[in-house]
This record gives sequence, structure tokens and C-alpha cells, in this order.
Amino acid sequence: MSASSPSELLRLIKDEAIEMVDLRFCDLLGVMQHLSVPVSQLTEQSMIDGFGFDGSSIRGFKDIQESDMLLMPDPQTAVVDPFRQHKTLNLNCFIYDPITGSHYERDPRYIARKAEQYLVSTGIADIAYFGPEAEFFIFNDVKYQQNEYSSSYSVDSIEGIWNSARDEKPNLGYKIGYKQGYFPVPPNDKFQDLRTEMVLTMQQMGIEIEVHHHEVATAGQAEIDMRYDTLLKMADKVMLYKYVVKNVAYQAGFSATFMPKPLYADNGSGMHTHQSLWRGTEPLFFDASNNSYADLSDVARWYIGGLLSHGPSILAFAAPTTNSYKRLVPGYEAPVNLVYSQRNRSAACRIPTYSQSPKAKRVEFRCSDAMSNPYLAFSAMLMAGLDGIENRIEPPAPMDVNLFELPREEAAKVPQVPSSLEGALNALRNDSAYLLKGDVFTQDLIDTWIDYKTVNEVDAVRLRPHPYEFTMYYDA
Repeated sequence: MSASSPSELLRLIKDEAIEMVDLRFCDLLGVMQHLSVPVSQLTEQSMIDGFGFDGSSIRGFKDIQESDMLLMPDPQTAVVDPFRQHKTLNLNCFIYDPITGSHYERDPRYIARKAEQYLVSTGIADIAYFGPEAEFFIFNDVKYQQNEYSSSYSVDSIEGIWNSARDEKPNLGYKIGYKQGYFPVPPNDKFQDLRTEMVLTMQQMGIEIEVHHHEVATAGQAEIDMRYDTLLKMADKVMLYKYVVKNVAYQAGFSATFMPKPLYADNGSGMHTHQSLWRGTEPLFFDASNNSYADLSDVARWYIGGLLSHGPSILAFAAPTTNSYKRLVPGYEAPVNLVYSQRNRSAACRIPTYSQSPKAKRVEFRCSDAMSNPYLAFSAMLMAGLDGIENRIEPPAPMDVNLFELPREEAAKVPQVPSSLEGALNALRNDSAYLLKGDVFTQDLIDTWIDYKTVNEVDAVRLRPHPYEFTMYYDA
């Protein structure tokens, strides 16, 4: 239902008999926020003037003495919300400063727009396509608590292998074992119909879906793949995707989470991100003329060189939680090796080989997860790739072997992703110049990100006793 102008949007609203308008914006950490207004409040003038909100109450935004901010609706993002009792139109917004009248530099959507504009300014390409594969778990029950003297969490799933002996009055079996969730049919796969409901809802809201399936882990791990789109549009779709997944699950009595590693000893959830550059209708990553590896063009190879060279600092945005690094460990299909390879899922950058079409030539960056803010993560990946092209950064030689089974002395020579969020933040602190090109990212945003993540996540986890430490140390 997207519109090209405010006047067209108002005509669509009238045609659809919309009652409420939900104004949405993304906070710095990647959580969608909203406020709702009666449809009568959305006029051509109000879309010019903007809608005020308190920026000091939003994580990573303003201090209280400069809290007033404005939301400017983007008509191209209009979509009818299928979950609301009264007919509601959702509109994504850009954020403005009411004093200067300019874009707010920490607005994630604005950063994504600037990344696209910078791409055009380089003359390298005019389109960057992104195709993320966001994975998630579907649980029947989740409980957690943390205070000064106790800590606990518990998740449960009708599909979890740990319930194979539980009295379910009756227990009908068909539990999925650890690492055995790829691709059994129902009744082992308990969530076929729920995923289909998610897909149909996404398609109703304008998201084109290519496939859905159960993922490797037990306990309802799932994946729904969207068709690729341009950077800002794809980031908008990721936010809508997460909204649909959570609400469809919630309405059906389940809880969906994009937390990268909610289960010990099984695979975590990532967001493998396919990407390619185009000039008009010409794909720039394909070149079979010089017998190059995997038919990659020089542009593609240098783009990969940028991703791998800046990989540790990219992960400060693309794997941005302490929990992300419980997924990024060897042995669970998580790509910890900063090398590239065709077909090889143990490499950080994989070149898919399903199709021989030049239009299908792309690179899949496999380290990211869906806890990331997609506007920032996709922008960081693009800026790293462009830096690789601009500086002709050659990646390490491709490695077509199972990197998880290399002898220890050989594995030690392969560059690795950081082992912690603190390590990724330190990498960002020391390697951010490529992000500052074209004022896409600002030093203020990078400093704010590092400070917030350090104090509120790294230190917050570091300072608290871990339950397993009692198992290891209490009776020492």
C-alpha cells in the first residue's frame, strides 16, 4: 500500500477506511518504537510539520535537556497492520531535530539512506541489494529473572528433545534431536502451519517470500527467507519481518525469539546476509571471462576483501550482543573464520552456487545475527565492501575445506572473528574510518554505540555471577 507522496497516501487511507495511524521509528539498538494518532491527525501539513516525541526516553538518543524531536512519516513505507483490532496503518518515519530542522544523525533509517547515497556518489554502482536470512526459535514457554542474589532462565518447547520422556498425557513422541532439525516433515516439524501463517501475513504486507523451513536446532528453530531488495527497503522489511514473526507466534500461544543462542549445545540463530552491487540492470559481481575463482569479478573479490578486512569491526553492529558470541564458536555451523569460499558454510563469506546466472552472483556474509539493527548492520557491510573496492583489498586465498576440521596448527593461521562483544567493540574503536566516509556514520554515533554497549551490556554481564559458576566453584 506504499505511496509516492503525502497526497497519494491520504487517498489510499480514505479508500482503505483507515481509523488509526501508527508512526514507527527504530531506536539505536534496533527495536522498533511507535506512537499512534487518529487518522484525522494525518494531513499533508502534519506530514510536513512532523509529530513530536520525547527523544530522551529512547535508548541511545537525546539527553533530557534536548529531548524534543520530530517524526517525519515516509509514505513509501505505508502498510496495513493485520494484528490490530481497529484498522491501522503503519508508517515508518525519519527523525528530525526541531531546532535545526535537519535529519537526526543517530536515526538508523537516515544512516541507511546515507549509505545508499554514498554508494551512488562513488560511481562504483548505483544499487546495493541485500537478502538476509533471519533465523529464530519458537518456544511454548519462557521464564527468566535476575536480581542481586539469584538468576535463572528456562525455555520449553513441545518439539524439544528433552521432553521425549515427559508425561504429556499422552506424549506422542516425534521430538527433534539436537542438530537434527534440517528438514524433517511433520509431525516432527511441529510448526509448519505456524510458519506458513507467518509467510502469508508477510506477503499480505508486501514482503516477497522465497522459502520457509525448519532449521537445524531442536525446539522449533525456523527460517523464512525474503527476496532481496535495496538496502533501506530491506532493512525496513527486516523490522516488519520480526514484527510479524513475534505477533503471529504470540496470537497462536507461542513465543518467538531472535536471540542468537538461547539453547546450550545446539545451533544458534544467525542472519546470513546475501549482498551484491549493480549498475542499473547490470550485475557487477559476475565475471567468467578470466577464469576467476567462482566466476567472481574483481569488484566482487575486492568487496569480499573489504568485508573480511573490516570483519571484526562490522560485527560490533552485525553481531551486537554478548549472546551473539555464544553462537560464534566452532562446531555449530557458525562462521568464525574470516576467509571466503564457494559453497562452504564454514567460511565467513560464502559464494552460493545454486545458479549459474550472472544475476545470482553474490556474497553471503554469514557472521551477523538478527539482534542487529539492520539499518546499521547493512550500512556497515556496504561501507566495508566499498572500502575494499576503493582500495582494491585482496582477500586471503579462498579455502575450499571444512575449516572446523583443520589441524590445530593450520587453524591458528586462519583469521578469526572476535570471541566477545568487547572484542568487536575494541575492533570498532580501532577501525572505523571506512564508516565515516561520506558522513554515513558519524564519530558521535560510533562513540555512543561503543559507550552504550560497554556499560549496559558488556559490563552488565561481566559484573554479574553466572549460574554455572556456582556449579564450577561453589564447593571449591
